[in-house]
Amino acid sequence: MPKEITVLGIPFKNTTLEKASSFVVDSVKNGKKGYICTPNPEMLLESQRNSTFKNVLKHSLLNVPDGIGILWAATHIYNKSGKIKAFLTLPLVILYPAYFKKVLQERVTGADLMQTICKKIAKESINCFFLGAAPGVAKKAADILEKKYPGLAINGTHSGSPDDKEMDEIINMIDKSEADILFVAYGAPAQELWISKVINRLKTVKIAIGIGGTLDFISGTKVRSPKWMQKIGLEWLYRLIQEPSRWRRIYNATIKFPIRIISSLDAPSS
Repeated sequence: MPKEITVLGIPFKNTTLEKASSFVVDSVKNGKKGYICTPNPEMLLESQRNSTFKNVLKHSLLNVPDGIGILWAATHIYNKSGKIKAFLTLPLVILYPAYFKKVLQERVTGADLMQTICKKIAKESINCFFLGAAPGVAKKAADILEKKYPGLAINGTHSGSPDDKEMDEIINMIDKSEADILFVAYGAPAQELWISKVINRLKTVKIAIGIGGTLDFISGTKVRSPKWMQKIGLEWLYRLIQEPSRWRRIYNATIKFPIRIISSLDAPSS
């Protein structure tokens, strides 16, 4: 297996949930400063038309693949597959997802990564701050996780927004909390762009991570798909049923992204 593979210009480390979460904890202990990203197919498509966002993803300390589509793409890019082979294997994304765990080892979602990190730091002298989601959601999620992981220190929560007008106030709030890890739930690409602007201004935060709708799932505001659907890559279908308004985002991830990858195969290197 390769140590790293690039998909649409974005580098992904060949890692696992266990290794990625340990990397975050070790980075904090060693005083390493930066941010972690969890790109999914939709985010990669956005990075193709948003050069600023693409640059942010390229300079993260670690990108983990949040989506079976990323594993599918990495498999064919690494093996230098042709367009026809890549197209013919699309049904396997649902029927036999394990087939695509030979190049990148596993899908690592933002929700799973965050909760695994919280479980680990509950046993360490490391604390965190939850930022984003609707008012009250971060606090509710914090209460739930502190009960689930005794010893977990969540030093503050705030809803806020990625609006530049609020930036200084939010930075001061986080600094006063003396948080080591910052979890930001503004949704992509807003959360990654915001993190890239503030990471070097934050006095105590070592690692910042964009977590999308994770606080909604933890708080119960939204219901995450069953484990079996997550394992076979059908979490998108569950969310579409819950939120039909997401159809355009689902279309990008399940139709537009594969087309973009297939069209790039067999193309000469730029």
